[in-house]
This record gives sequence, C-alpha cells and structure tokens, in this order.
Amino acid sequence: MAQTLTTDVLIAGGGPCGLMLANELGRRNIRCLLVDAKPGTAFNPQANATQARTMEHFRRLGFADEIRSMGLPPDHPTDIAYLTRFAGTELARLRLPTAAAAPQAIKNMSGSWSAAELPHRVSQKYVEVCLHQQAKQQASVEMRYGWQLKSFSDVGTGVEAVVQAVDGGEPVHVKAAYLIGADGARSFVRSQLGIAWGGATGFKRKFMGGKMLAVYLKAPDFYARNPNDRSWMYVVVNPELRAFIMSVDGVSEFAFHIQMADDAATDALTEADARRLFSQAFGQDIHIDILSMATWLAGHALVAESFQKGRVFLGGDAAHLFTPTGGLGYNTAFEDAVNLSWKLASVLKGQAPATLLDSYERERQPLAMRNTGYARQFADSIGLFEAAPELEDQSPQGEQARALASEYLNGHVRREFNIPGVTFGGRYDHSPIIVGDGTSAPPDAANTYVPCATPGGRPPHAWLPDGRSLFDTFNFEWTLLVLGAEPPETHAFALAAKTKGIDLKVVRHISSDLLALYEAPLALIRPDQIVAWRGHDDTHAEAILAQVLGA
Repeated sequence: MAQTLTTDVLIAGGGPCGLMLANELGRRNIRCLLVDAKPGTAFNPQANATQARTMEHFRRLGFADEIRSMGLPPDHPTDIAYLTRFAGTELARLRLPTAAAAPQAIKNMSGSWSAAELPHRVSQKYVEVCLHQQAKQQASVEMRYGWQLKSFSDVGTGVEAVVQAVDGGEPVHVKAAYLIGADGARSFVRSQLGIAWGGATGFKRKFMGGKMLAVYLKAPDFYARNPNDRSWMYVVVNPELRAFIMSVDGVSEFAFHIQMADDAATDALTEADARRLFSQAFGQDIHIDILSMATWLAGHALVAESFQKGRVFLGGDAAHLFTPTGGLGYNTAFEDAVNLSWKLASVLKGQAPATLLDSYERERQPLAMRNTGYARQFADSIGLFEAAPELEDQSPQGEQARALASEYLNGHVRREFNIPGVTFGGRYDHSPIIVGDGTSAPPDAANTYVPCATPGGRPPHAWLPDGRSLFDTFNFEWTLLVLGAEPPETHAFALAAKTKGIDLKVVRHISSDLLALYEAPLALIRPDQIVAWRGHDDTHAEAILAQVLGA
C-alpha cells in the first residue's frame, strides 16, 4: 500500500523561492514538504547578485552575516568593469565596497541608500547551501531532493498530490492544504494549471538577446595575466563578440557567458569551442578547465497571467521570467516567498480568512511586471549599444571610439547596478490589505529612492544611536511602531491583536527624527516589513487589523 503523508504546504521546487518559503514557513511552525528533482542544491553558479532588500530579509531571518561571508574573499573588490577584452583596455568601471567594508559603509550612507544592508555579490549556489542548512534546522520542514511532483489535484478542501523519487521506488501520496509551484521556468505546476505567460519574449540584441553559451570554469591564471584592476564582473564590449564573466570564488572559479550570433548552432558547441571563445574574450590564449556548460535564452520579459488557482500558487521563475540584467529575477523570487509565507501561516493558524491569500497575486503580479520592465530597459541599454568597428584600433579613430564607448558605458553601469529605486521602491499601493491614508509615494524611478512611510511600501530605515538598525527592533511578525516623546495610546491595537490571536509587538522610539521620517506617531509594519497603515491614534484599531488580515 502506498505511503500517505499529510502536511500543510507542499512546495515543488528547491531553488531560491522554494527554500525561502521553507525557511519562512518553518519559523512559523507550519508543516511543509519540499521536493526537487535535482540531487541537491545548485551546482552551477546561476544568479550572482543579491540585492540589498533581499539581504535585509536575510538579516530579518538572522543569517545575513553568514551569506555575506560566502562567495568572494572578504577583501575582494565587487566592482563591475567594461573592457574591450577581459585582459584588454578598460572602458568603464563602477567601484563598490568589498564584503568586509559593506557593513560599515552602509552606516555612513543616507538618502537613496538608507538601508540596513548593502547588496552582496555571491553566487546562488552558495546562497542555496545556506538556505538549505537553515531550513534543515526547522522541525516542521521536510526536504526531499531527488524527488519530483508527479501529479496533483485541488479537491476544494485541500490538495492531493503524488511525489516520487526520480530513480523510481514507490510513489508517495501527499495531502496538503496548499501547493506552491516554485519549480522554475518550465514549471510542471503552471503547465498543469493551464496558466499562460503574458508579456513579451524573443527580443534580439547584440547582447542579452538570443542564445547565450554559459560555461562554469576554472581559470587559475585569469588574475595573474589580467593587467586591469580586479573586479567581480567583467563585461566585454567589442565588434567581434559580447560576453561577461563573474568571479565565483575570487580565486579561480568563474561563470562565463557569451552571446551567440547563430541561435541554431549554439546547442552544437563543444568544449573546444568554449575554450576558443573564452580565449577570444580574454584577448589571448589562456587555459581553462570546464566544470559544466549549457545554453540559455536571453530576451524574456514574461509574467504568468495568474499567480493562483484555488489552493495552488506560483512563485519565482514559475511566475515570471527575466533577462537577468540587474539580477532582478532571483531577487523577485525571494520577495514572492516572503510575501506569500506569512499569509499562508496566518490562514493556516486561523488568524485570517482565506481571502487574505487573494492579495498575493494582487501584490506580486504588478511587481513582477514592474521588475521585468526594468530588466528589459537595462538589457536594451547594454544590448543595443553598438561597438564601433575601430574600437580596438590603435589609432586616433580608435581612441575616439573608446572615449565615446567609455562615456556611454560609465552611464550604463550606473543605470543597471546603482538601482536603489528598483531595490527599495516596490510598492503595493492598490492592495486591498493596505490601509491608505490619502498620501502618495514619490514617483517610481530605478536609480533614485526617496524613503517614505506612505502605506504600501518598505518602511523608512534609520540607524539608532546604539548602532542598531531600526529594522532590528521590529518583531518577526507584526510591529506597531510608536514614535515621539508624547505618543498616543495603543491599547486598542494590543486588545484587537490579542482577540485575533496575532503576534503584535509594540516598539517605542522617542526620537523626533524618526517621528519626522514617518510623518505620524503610529505605523503598523507587516511581517514582510511593509507599512500596512500609519496614523495618529488607535481609534479604528479593530477595523484596521481586520483589513490588513484580508477580512
């Protein structure tokens, strides 16, 4: 007789979104089973840029420092450089703090970069290891790599599914309250639900549009034979080829990607071809050891037409596909998980009606559209740039071409990689569970962010006199921020929270600067660190909590 397992949430997919869901749900004592057909966490580097907002979520969960210690050595530069070849002439550079310098650097920053964390340049393969280790510590989480979802059915009162080890064996029947498809771009869950992609794809560009060859490799002599300042990411721009490389370990491992002109011929490339192409990009013959190679398609800006059908949800690449400029796909996946997990937990614990879950799509689908749009802009900015034929010539014409390229690329690198507006400025203004106050947030812009406490967005950040981040004082669940030397009463919020069974912590700060920053003495902060409401008294506390919980 086939085994039957009962759980609260079945997660299909053990990448960034699935693992973050397991961590968020596990910390809330929600039973979940995660299955992934891969034998373990990622072998290939995959995504390489963890944005500051994602790092703030890792900080909230208690392992941001562990993530920041992974990947590059602490003193390795995290610069992005544009060159004619990897070992050729530098055209542009954005200098950024090392991992060792970042924690202090962020404390001296303000305005657009008023934050608890700076971004971190680390390969997804390392992040997944940390997330997996953290999830294993949660008693309510079970993870089965080497297992796949074979079938599922929403029966109204729950989801019935079958999972099986990829190498065979008895199938296992699973009864869950909810299923989350975090199973990637070719999502089995999305396909079975019949949910189509919206948006656009097939963009052709000189770079980041069409078939790309990806090679995970070791190049022990890369730094020794490169006369340019050390960087985290090197981008080759010349009329012959377009490519980029990212350091994986800061020593000898790299992720190399090159744009191919002939899509049809790309899949037939051999390791010998990869070695030849790498030497061309480097600018001279150089030995490499190939760890893996594959092709992938750049030029997507796709968002699923629905993120939910009944008791089944989509997240991560199953819900949206990006061209990876700006690193937005990977970071959007984390935000999906953070948003959905507290809502699932609230419903499963009886703290909120099931209608709360309807807000997941209402909030995350517009953000996915926004972020895929920004990624497309960045891809156009670099991919449509034409490298002049004389760019590498040692002539007056070559010098002029390099000067023009330098001016353009120094602008581009800041447009794509200095993006506090994208990172911090995502908002849920039209969500039914946000209690608006009639104010509007500043206009959305990729490269600038104006902190504001208008309900629907990230809370403004500040460093406290004792050196802590304001965010460090927030509760893991709900926080009522009480500001100023003479704050209003909060008893009605405490009573309403107790009645509903939600974990609400009242956090008091007398700072007049914080009061001015939030422009109100009271601010209700959601578990995903979004301002749900702000105001001047607790008169309507019961109605406010009912609305933010989906009633």
